[in-house]
Amino acid sequence: MIVTVPRIDDIPPAERFAAWRALCELTSIPMELRSDHEHDFRANVRGGVDIGEVMLTYTSVPSLRNERTAAHIRRSDPELYHLRLTLRGESDVCHGDAETTVGAWQFMLTSTSAPYLAVCERGRVDGMTVTLHPSLLPFPPAELQLLLGRRLSGRSGIGAMLADFLTRLATESDAYGPADAPRLGTVAVDLLNALLAHELDAGAEALAENRLTPESRRRTLRLRIQEFVRRNLDRPGLTPASIAAAHHISLRYLYRLFEEQGHTVSAWIRAQRLERCRRDLADPALGDTPIHVIAARWGFSHAADFSRAFRSAYGVPPRDFRHRALAANR
Repeated sequence: MIVTVPRIDDIPPAERFAAWRALCELTSIPMELRSDHEHDFRANVRGGVDIGEVMLTYTSVPSLRNERTAAHIRRSDPELYHLRLTLRGESDVCHGDAETTVGAWQFMLTSTSAPYLAVCERGRVDGMTVTLHPSLLPFPPAELQLLLGRRLSGRSGIGAMLADFLTRLATESDAYGPADAPRLGTVAVDLLNALLAHELDAGAEALAENRLTPESRRRTLRLRIQEFVRRNLDRPGLTPASIAAAHHISLRYLYRLFEEQGHTVSAWIRAQRLERCRRDLADPALGDTPIHVIAARWGFSHAADFSRAFRSAYGVPPRDFRHRALAANR
């Protein structure tokens, strides 16, 4: 992935507001910026991370008044949508036909084509923004207009899945290569569209999913299933049959969803459980916990079977892996 926005962390705080304003002036989205901390602007920006056809940016500001007026729009409008996820703090926003306060783990959809005013003045605000072109959203503009400036939950359902995906992208960006960017972008757009469809048809999830292409629906369903599996890896009763039943699909369709990714359901579950074991074995806080207890916690009831599976996956026995990992952390 490519980072196209420079970091300003190393600039003296007294010069950062001018640098921040200069960064904004370089974009095609003119706006008016003001802050109570212009002479000590301890803000930073990370991102400009290209993932396929979308861009992800992280910002942290002490206080900021960000206004885009009709005059700004007439001067330049790239006709883009932004989906903003607030991670910490809160902002008062006036956009579209809505005026509201957005807090932690809440999304808001905005458009560069509509006037916008956001004021954060009650402490630091951290957030992430996904920037994308309208062509990636399969909804009429009139329907999207209904969502502009509204709070969308990032704590539950599809919103939580999207929030988790975006925050992991931001914190683990070094783990992905250029070839991963288009695939990650596709996942981001699919989840984002699923969230918007759900919000547009609140209480009618089936209809919301019908707004997506069949391929997007399959990907979204597979992501939901994978998230369900991750939350229930420690449950002995987690089987393909129980997963299919929980999602009201046939066992055959479940198998087909995972076969499209080149692996079976059981193999994917096993890989996730092995990864949880690997993390626990490397955790100094669990250094006194017997290996067989960790294995059983994640669904491996037979120590010998676990040892063989772990060695096959990671190339070393679990005992040797733990010894090396804990020694490296000392």
